Amino acid sequence: MSTRVILVRHGQSTYNLEKRIQGRSDASVLTPHGRTDAERVAAALRGLSFDAIYCSPLRRARETAEIICSGLESAPPLQPTERLLEVDLPLWENLTKHDVLERYPDEYRCWHEQPHEFVMRAGDREFAPVLELFAQARQFWEELLDRHAGGTVLIIAHNGINRSAIATAIGMDPARYQTLQQSNCGINVLNFTGKLGETVQIESLNQTAHLGIPLPPPRRETGIRMLLVRHGETEWNRASRFQGQIDVPLNDTGREQGRRAADLLKTVPLDFAVTSPMLRPKETAELILSQQTQPVALDLKAPLVEIAHGEWEGKLEPEIKVAYPDLLRMWKETPAVVQMPGGENLAQVWERATACWQDVVRQQAMQATGNGVRTGIVVAHDAINKSILCALLGLEPKDFWSVKQGNGAVSVIDYPDGLEGMPVLQSINITTHLSSGVLDKTAAGAL
Repeated sequence: MSTRVILVRHGQSTYNLEKRIQGRSDASVLTPHGRTDAERVAAALRGLSFDAIYCSPLRRARETAEIICSGLESAPPLQPTERLLEVDLPLWENLTKHDVLERYPDEYRCWHEQPHEFVMRAGDREFAPVLELFAQARQFWEELLDRHAGGTVLIIAHNGINRSAIATAIGMDPARYQTLQQSNCGINVLNFTGKLGETVQIESLNQTAHLGIPLPPPRRETGIRMLLVRHGETEWNRASRFQGQIDVPLNDTGREQGRRAADLLKTVPLDFAVTSPMLRPKETAELILSQQTQPVALDLKAPLVEIAHGEWEGKLEPEIKVAYPDLLRMWKETPAVVQMPGGENLAQVWERATACWQDVVRQQAMQATGNGVRTGIVVAHDAINKSILCALLGLEPKDFWSVKQGNGAVSVIDYPDGLEGMPVLQSINITTHLSSGVLDKTAAGAL
């Protein structure tokens, strides 16, 4: 029984504006901009029905939640809970980030580079803020999933607890705490198949289009920005026919999705472009590049071709279910152990996809000048994109179903420090340029 959770960060606060550390301090309140953005969240969610709405009791989150609830068509009673309190940083609260960096340089560096090892000593208390926040998030999920199995739940909280909630839902390591971006009033959509520990799908991460921000801005003004795009729809996607390495072209819907992706990215100057050489991603990439003001060469990369489904290619799922019932069930439940008859397994796809991705980042880092962000597109397929995103999240082939990739969707990954530093996943599976609303409405066809 699927449980849908929509997770929102609070609107801009006075401390956000002043670049102060907030933690569990309740001194900051929403700015006028933060209140306006909360109203925009309400407008984006207005067509949805919620079984429960939870928020942090801290003022900036609770006020955001109250504004959102007042803008919905109908809303259940708002339930504040301490399980959604922000990360506890008592020594740093109310200080500017500049002050923290000056007073606690080693600790601040550890907080950003090894958050799972970061320890704070306040009076007689010594504790690990990120590890405690992960434990808090797990407790929240266990309680929520028991109460609202099969329902739709809205949560309004903070940067740190939202990151921890997403990470614990999909099994990310606390070491990657800093790799998930959460913009003020950004929207995330998670789909739970059961209890905590069972498969959870990130349908989308950090949507900001409802705020008038098509793509979240980079954290820093230097580095590499990778825009990972899935090709537009094909007739086989729509029919749920397994296509794999059969070279099926885009259909009319797929070409329109490519044009809309081009519209989304036309104000983003691209420095490079990479694609799988197959027809469907290549045409999608060409549509995107057609809207660029400066010509960009398109580099075809063979390792980015779709997974080889072997004997499944060209077949509908009911046909495969007759011929390979056990293998099809395993593909849905334990995909990492499946060897496609006459095709590939996920380990093979994972290896070639992630190696190619790393090569592209490395090549672009060598060309970066240090002035501005070097930005490019990588256009590929469902299995390829899922493998890349799962690897960036620190997951394994067994977690293949943990991310969704809609036809024409865009994901945003920044490398502010090149390959030497952790990537920052700014957004995953943006589809708001393809249809109205925050949910992915693209075809749910076979790979």
